[in-house]
Amino acid sequence: MRYDRIDARILEIMQKNNRLTSETIGEMVGLSATACQRRLKRLRSGGIVEADVSIVSAKAVGRPIQMLVLVSLERERSDIIDKFKRAIKSSDEVVNGFYVTGDADFILYITARTMEDYEQFTRRFFYENLDIKSFKTMVIMDRVKAGFAVPIKAPSED
Repeated sequence: MRYDRIDARILEIMQKNNRLTSETIGEMVGLSATACQRRLKRLRSGGIVEADVSIVSAKAVGRPIQMLVLVSLERERSDIIDKFKRAIKSSDEVVNGFYVTGDADFILYITARTMEDYEQFTRRFFYENLDIKSFKTMVIMDRVKAGFAVPIKAPSED
């Protein structure tokens, strides 16, 4: 989907605060609330805006243990990869999952209430899955930056 410089500005604003009204965003970009709503609807239906979310502190909701886990599969076959992707999507403990290149096949961001809870999760999620060759856990000591904002470049006007 194509977008213009006004759409780019709307996207920048939304990424900083998705609770602003169409009226407020419209004022910031020089549009009426109705015109802004139309653009927002198009950006959402076109897949540029994937979701409107709030970033919740895992620590504040009782999940202070956070890990990045590198997972290597036994074999790289499409059915095994697809099966593991489904497992990631259906797990509440896995906050983010990425299929990657390099030393690991997947990188997971996982939260837990305690290390004991994480150990139980590993038994269920990793050890019982015969398609997993290995996994390496890195405990997060401090979350320095949290967000999903991506740099938006306005398309050139040709």
